Amino acid sequence: MSPKEIVNEMMRLDAFSQWLGISLDLIEKGRCELSCTVRGEMLNGHKIAHGGITYSLSDSALAFASNAHGKKAVSIETSISHVYSVKEGDRLRAVCEESYRGKTVGIYHVSIFNQDNVLVSRFKGTVHISENDWE
Repeated sequence: MSPKEIVNEMMRLDAFSQWLGISLDLIEKGRCELSCTVRGEMLNGHKIAHGGITYSLSDSALAFASNAHGKKAVSIETSISHVYSVKEGDRLRAVCEESYRGKTVGIYHVSIFNQDNVLVSRFKGTVHISENDWE
């Protein structure tokens, strides 16, 4: 399967990524770019985006980039730093880049920017790469 076919299949089965309203803007082996718009139901009690929104967008980017190689991969460790607040109506762009890929482990970094190209979060994710191919 091509990287785009793999991600299309993952998205078809991923109700949460669909709820986020994710658009796939670029997909390559080990790299992807996603975007979504922050809606009112994504806000917390401070009237800013819940941290889970940027985390979830980053996690989806990690999943798509790491699986695009054609081997099934799942996260085993992640962390995120929120550096700028996100408001309703903001258009977020997630850029995921592979920094290491071995036989069974991959490391990825995701930067999320708002519509003004301001960095709003940085995410690091480690995945376990299985022997199973996407079919």
